[in-house]
Amino acid sequence: MGDYEASTTVQLAPERLFAYLSNVQNLPAYMPRLTSARPAGGDKVDVTAHIEPEGGPERDVEGEAWIKVVEDGRKLQWGAAGPHDYHGELDIDAGSDAGSSTLTVRLHTERVEGDQIQHGLGETLNGIKKAVEQADRS
Repeated sequence: MGDYEASTTVQLAPERLFAYLSNVQNLPAYMPRLTSARPAGGDKVDVTAHIEPEGGPERDVEGEAWIKVVEDGRKLQWGAAGPHDYHGELDIDAGSDAGSSTLTVRLHTERVEGDQIQHGLGETLNGIKKAVEQADRS
């Protein structure tokens, strides 16, 4: 069981970063292994991921998650049903430099692979940073 947190600085104004991240169809651009995300009404999102489980064949899996966009405070909350009580939140605050943001991700899961989860958080933050900074240059 664990709670995990990681932060990074993104060279994009908070309101622009929030607009990008609150569009669930952008999820595959920055979430490792996620190949599609489709709004399914309300807070529900249908997702597909490509996984490579240890000791098993790689494959695509489909599932349902939820994402709640909280405009006040620029926050996203999410989770997925299942045995691991997986849920988290993402906060966007103004960065120390004009036009930058501080992005913080917090995650809770009952899974015990702490190092893997912390590594995954780092992958996700790096993916977000790269995707939004590239999208802003386009």
